[in-house]
Amino acid sequence: MKQNNILQKLRYPMAVLSMAAAAFANPVPAFANEVDFSGAATPVVGLINSLLGPIISVVVAVGAVYCVILGVKLAKADEPQEREKAKMALKNAILGFFLIFILIVVMRLMVPTLVDWVNSNSNGMGEIQVSE
Repeated sequence: MKQNNILQKLRYPMAVLSMAAAAFANPVPAFANEVDFSGAATPVVGLINSLLGPIISVVVAVGAVYCVILGVKLAKADEPQEREKAKMALKNAILGFFLIFILIVVMRLMVPTLVDWVNSNSNGMGEIQVSE
């Protein structure tokens, strides 16, 4: 009974390992390097470019409102423990929104570089168009 219970617990990890072994055992077909991804990648790049501007605006607006709310909590705090909690929450919120903003800007800067990289490695099969 105990051995059966152990086998039951190992059923899912063993299935995942067997699928991974099967995937690595089969080599990638030779025609995989000749696949044209521009038809699938162009709309994705266009979607990312069109959404980054509004996302930056939303992050800035939400960050400002949330920081104002936390600032009001800090100003209203009477006890020292509440003040410290509010101060830490405000610091964490400012840091979090700053990191999100930086990541969005980095993404905005990296999309053209990634598109150039994909186009240079596509073996002339098709070029991804970037609209800015």
